[in-house]
Amino acid sequence: MKVLDLKNTILNIKQEFSAYFKERDAEINGSLLALLSGEHVLLLGPPGTAKTLLANKICETIQGGNFFHYLLTRFSTPEEVFGPLSLKALEKDEFSRRVEGYLPTAHIALLDEIFKANSSILNSLLTVLNERKYHNGKEVMDVPLFSVFGASNELPEEDESLEALYDRFLFRYSVDYIQHEENLEALIFENTEDFMPSTKLSVEDIKEIQKKARDMRVDPEVRAIIRGLRKELKNANIFVSDRRWKKIINVLRVASAVNGHENVNRMTVVLLQHMLWDLPEQKETIRKLILDRVVSGGTDTGKLKQDVLDLRNSVYNCLQQELPDLISCNKCFEEEKKTTGGMKSSRFTAVKAPKSLTFNNALDFLKHHTEFPTHTYSFGLEYRNNVNGSLSFEAVAEQFRRRYGFEFKLSLDYGDKKLYEKEYENLEERLNYFRKHVQEEEKALEDTLRENIWVSGQDSKEILMKYRSKNTDIYEIAGYLNEIRNLLEKPKIFDLELEEAEVA
Repeated sequence: MKVLDLKNTILNIKQEFSAYFKERDAEINGSLLALLSGEHVLLLGPPGTAKTLLANKICETIQGGNFFHYLLTRFSTPEEVFGPLSLKALEKDEFSRRVEGYLPTAHIALLDEIFKANSSILNSLLTVLNERKYHNGKEVMDVPLFSVFGASNELPEEDESLEALYDRFLFRYSVDYIQHEENLEALIFENTEDFMPSTKLSVEDIKEIQKKARDMRVDPEVRAIIRGLRKELKNANIFVSDRRWKKIINVLRVASAVNGHENVNRMTVVLLQHMLWDLPEQKETIRKLILDRVVSGGTDTGKLKQDVLDLRNSVYNCLQQELPDLISCNKCFEEEKKTTGGMKSSRFTAVKAPKSLTFNNALDFLKHHTEFPTHTYSFGLEYRNNVNGSLSFEAVAEQFRRRYGFEFKLSLDYGDKKLYEKEYENLEERLNYFRKHVQEEEKALEDTLRENIWVSGQDSKEILMKYRSKNTDIYEIAGYLNEIRNLLEKPKIFDLELEEAEVA
């Protein structure tokens, strides 16, 4: 089957399943991709969430393959899973099982209550899952298994063997009850007939796409995302084995091959959210980490924004100059009184202005005047109708010169200025790159998500929302850089070393 035909076949299967299994798009995607990539799927959740039914029907989409289904208990025996002992072999003093129709001859298997497997089954099961081998007496036989679907109501208990079994399931889904009322009503009132998938995949299709995906190139930005994720997961005490990482990359290659891509691009990395968690409570943390990195790609506006804010704060800290007396803004104080029904005042009454409307350092005073150039000011607790109670910005500067011998010197040392200018130029260059990159990429993003059949509708919507927030970040970053440039260039409004203030 050609890649385009296979992609259309997968789309048809997805549509059939999504119409019947409500709110299970992610599980359907993962189950189909697991089949195609030869990995195993764990469906974890309470009884009555259609875990077994979903796995059973996914298995039925394989045409020309053997299917094995068994419900495990603590009392299950190897004969029930691997086949009964051969009486003819026993007559020859040989140990051998009749495996036809059992797990060693299956292409697809569904093992319900997988973690109730006892020690007599576990060792052989681990070898089948990982190596696709079964030791049948003296014979080591190849198992044609593509995928095992495990279903369980609970995580395995603390047991080394069960933890090893748990690790064999690359795809993990925590299945919950249906959340939306309309979907529940559609399930219980409309889906009255048994679901029978009509679109099929052949064993040959699966082998062909695996072969095609084997040598697919992985984009450098995907490699960078994986490296970053590994570090962040370690910092969060979430450890992923080297074996799992290798299997994960193989899955991304298969997913990209089915999409008809020439290489693995970063949108496919969204699938990692279903392959990295150990405990259900880790899911949202991991999902956020992945979506943030997928959206940022090479343009991490959040990091740039923080770098710009750090520079702005550093410049402000260098320019801070404590005032010898408090300054209050009359205009802001009057407006505050109107909205709060403030106290009346007289020329003999001193009322302290709200803290937010007073300034004790030159830089905050300067920033306020830049934003409100017509406001007038008072010293300390004095009112505007007092002698020094209604002064312009320039008059305040002159009064400070005369009364305290205080000069506004809001300028950087030569060395600091050069250092900040160099850092500013670097940040401005990064912003220009980001702005150009975001504008070029945004146009193609929706098409990229639409043609990627493995990204769920919910993930696509969230990716687009996160991506569009980059434009907001860029706008804010440009504003912060403009503020820094004003501080560094020291325009006229910032040059307060007045030679002669013309104050009456």
